[in-house]
Amino acid sequence: MPLALLALAIGAFGIGTTEFVIMGLLPDVGETFGVSVPTAGLLVTGYALGVVIGAPIMTLLGTRISRKRMLMLLMGLFVIGNGVSAIAPAYGVMLTGRIIASFAHGAFFGIGSVVAAGLVAPHKKAGAIAMMFTGLTVANIVGVPLGTLVGQNLGWRATFGIVAALGLVAVAGIARLVPEQPRQEGVRVRHELAAFRNVQVLLALGMTVLGFGGVFAAITYIAPMMTDVTGFAASSVPWLLVLLGLGMFAGNLVGGRFADRALMPMLFSSLGSLAVVLALFTATAHSKPAAVVTVFLIGALGFAGVPSLQKRVLDQAQEAPTLASAMNIGAFNLGNALAAWLGGLTLTAGLSYTAPNWVGAVMAAAALALALLSAALERRSAPVPLPGSVAQPV
Repeated sequence: MPLALLALAIGAFGIGTTEFVIMGLLPDVGETFGVSVPTAGLLVTGYALGVVIGAPIMTLLGTRISRKRMLMLLMGLFVIGNGVSAIAPAYGVMLTGRIIASFAHGAFFGIGSVVAAGLVAPHKKAGAIAMMFTGLTVANIVGVPLGTLVGQNLGWRATFGIVAALGLVAVAGIARLVPEQPRQEGVRVRHELAAFRNVQVLLALGMTVLGFGGVFAAITYIAPMMTDVTGFAASSVPWLLVLLGLGMFAGNLVGGRFADRALMPMLFSSLGSLAVVLALFTATAHSKPAAVVTVFLIGALGFAGVPSLQKRVLDQAQEAPTLASAMNIGAFNLGNALAAWLGGLTLTAGLSYTAPNWVGAVMAAAALALALLSAALERRSAPVPLPGSVAQPV
């Protein structure tokens, strides 16, 4: 794997930290601004919606300059957003900072996925994408728990200040390690949008929204769930987030390896297993040992499907992969926003902190249904060999 993938992973590490660290700090942020936990959860929803909106806008703007320079500019925007969050005097200002940072997210992963896939041979593309996303999973092992620990001891503002500094490190890494990428000549908005006429692209985006959204339904409210339902002390939350991150790391690497061999079977198994585990979490959350195992499995199964989903979109939108790739990252975050909002509704209705797990299970099951439909349509459209001919291996 090329060394340039390390630079992309550094950027992914910073983005992953700011995206997920807020979940361990929701009670502290809510207390600072005098808002409830469900209201503080809108910081997750707002960030996710910012990714959805920002992904196509920033990606199309990025067609006018080299990919390397665009990646550096996106990380600069990320630094500004986290700096605003760190010094926010009011809840609304912090939400604004989160949205500013979120505008870098989708385009960075979208453009980065195309760059990563272009650095390796065709049969290693999913592995290269998984390598970049390793930064996101390592963020959940190191960045998120450490950020939560810092926030609990020094205040959540210190956490976002450190995250902004991480963004500066990422800019330096990209400048040093990523090779120059030529400006995309001849790219037109109409050409990029044409990919979305393909029903398989739309189905892949739907799988992403529902599948990864299922993960977020559970982990958005993991801090109050683990303390109020399972009985863990607040000081244990960072270590539970480490466990979640370890699961994401393992699932991402395994998913990347198997996606290059059997992409759709990998999606079937990961989405189906995720739906079952999320449903079981409503019961296992009442037992500390069972909750520990379940948290790891949610991370592993959730991220096992990420390389497959990203490669599926790239495969189905080969003539205009950049915008489609960025929109798939937006789809991840649309699922996050939808799941966080629906999970918040269950809490506002007075249900237990385990209720969002049912939301996640239903979303994952719906994603599996879309995957099965996509495979069925693909089989129906495949050419039928003539009698007596020998089928060629795919």
